[in-house]
Amino acid sequence: MPFNFSSVARIASAAFVGLSLTSFAHAQSANVSTTAPRPSQASLLIQSSPLAGSQYHALPDVVSQIRVGDLLTLKREADNPYDKNAIQVLWQEYLLGYVPRRENKAVARAMDRHEPLIARVVALQPDESPWRRLRFEISVPLDTTPKSDAKSTR
Repeated sequence: MPFNFSSVARIASAAFVGLSLTSFAHAQSANVSTTAPRPSQASLLIQSSPLAGSQYHALPDVVSQIRVGDLLTLKREADNPYDKNAIQVLWQEYLLGYVPRRENKAVARAMDRHEPLIARVVALQPDESPWRRLRFEISVPLDTTPKSDAKSTR
């Protein structure tokens, strides 16, 4: 059975107490994982990564507008001739770069299964080398809705 981030999130939401709450939610289409704010949504961190290839895309042009905490869009690029697990990282529809190849396999599989993911800028150093300019995190939202064990009777 393949690894499933959603299953882990359900287990984590039931097992962990005192999770820090974040202000994100998720809206998704077939090959795109986007995010939108929603109060009090807890999430489980999946990975933290540098942005790959930023020097070849829009990051140098828009870096002054990006802020730590900004939401990012993840978009699968399964037809990429160099990496079948390629995932674009976009900010306000600008292609900033990619999830690094060495770190994209599990996230690509999760996106192919249409699992909800959240991506967010966590570090921004515009004057650093390309691999150090932007760092982002990918997490999965947790379902913190209390489950009722009692059966409904009429």
